[in-house]
Amino acid sequence: MNERYQSDEFKKIFSLKSRYQSFLKVELAAIRAYHQLALINEFDYHKLQKAHFKLSDVLELEKQTKHDVVAFTRAVSLNLGPEKRFFHYGLTSTDVVDTALALILKRVNKILLRKMNEFEEVLKEIALEHQFTPIMGRTHGMHADITTFGLKFALYYDELKRHKKSFIDAASGIEVGKVSGAVGNYANVDPRVQELVCKYLRIHSANISTQVLQRDRHARYITSISMFGSFIEKISTEIRHLSRTEIREVEEGFSKHQKGSSAMPYKKNPIASENMAGLSRVLRGYMLTSHENMNLWHERDISHSSAERIILEDATSLLDYMLERYTNVLRNLNVFKEQMLKNIELNQGLCFAQRILHELIDKGMSRESAYDFIQEQTFKLRTSNMHLKDQMIQQEIIRQYFDPEIFDELFNMNFYFKKVDYIYQKVGLMKG
Repeated sequence: MNERYQSDEFKKIFSLKSRYQSFLKVELAAIRAYHQLALINEFDYHKLQKAHFKLSDVLELEKQTKHDVVAFTRAVSLNLGPEKRFFHYGLTSTDVVDTALALILKRVNKILLRKMNEFEEVLKEIALEHQFTPIMGRTHGMHADITTFGLKFALYYDELKRHKKSFIDAASGIEVGKVSGAVGNYANVDPRVQELVCKYLRIHSANISTQVLQRDRHARYITSISMFGSFIEKISTEIRHLSRTEIREVEEGFSKHQKGSSAMPYKKNPIASENMAGLSRVLRGYMLTSHENMNLWHERDISHSSAERIILEDATSLLDYMLERYTNVLRNLNVFKEQMLKNIELNQGLCFAQRILHELIDKGMSRESAYDFIQEQTFKLRTSNMHLKDQMIQQEIIRQYFDPEIFDELFNMNFYFKKVDYIYQKVGLMKG
């Protein structure tokens, strides 16, 4: 994992020491289960509870055995007496590896969920603060109808809840253990051992497995992480667009000694938002790998193992980084309300054309005639500095249908805010 994108907390969680400590937790849980089932006597049980290892011994033994779990079990056995015969008894390597992975990811998931909640809170804060902040809505990148800046974040807030639910479901599906032996048929280990091990470790117990847990669990997990990354990228793309010089409705916070360009001293670039786009691409690549890992030969092969050593650590670490960094970006986002109003004025009132269209239809004109008339008038404004209101009031058709006072009301911006409260109630941002 590139250290630039991994927190100290995640470095510890995914360290070799942490990995083998998790192995030991699984082994000790199995020993406890055997003792509870009266398969290990009291004397040996208490001796085994003192089992420990030196990481240096594991690494040295792995050079000889070319097998990390065998190296681990032998490193532990170096510190045991005759009772070591019960260490790793009846288990296969992946009983330990997959169950230990569940423990590691359970720690990871707790952190990610906390940061998702923090991200959710900042989206909520912006949505509420800017509930009625007018901004030009854009479709195809072009001016469309007036909306509010808060509605953008109300939308994100609502979507986040879906992504968070998907992640929670996927996380539950990966916090699973299996202790079912070489091909998953419990021939060499009592099924009760698995149930007890998972109970002790506070993870779920697989209903059925081969030598490995099935990798649909991990594919779903990485997919949920990738989707969350794409969601952050979606927000960051909006911030990038609104930050462009020609628009400048928002701006990423800029620290006192920060530099935007080595050549151009005036530059303030949306670098964090661009960073989100790049990392999201990486996450989507890991999603493909996780799906390909689902297809293993017979009761197992290890084609998934090497890939997972990379993608699980990287994907979770990257999402952790993205959540941390972009929560801070949004907390420190500069919002330029006056510029938003100026940009609305840029279209010379064209954004009010639909209101005139509906009013003409309501007063009896056919939709086709009303549409063609308004389109003709609005296209004329592309080569003039006139406002749509002034252009329209000169037209005989308009004077026939509207008196001046009603016509003025058609250009009132508040019209576009009348259902904002309703939307906020729907997404849970206001009490009904």
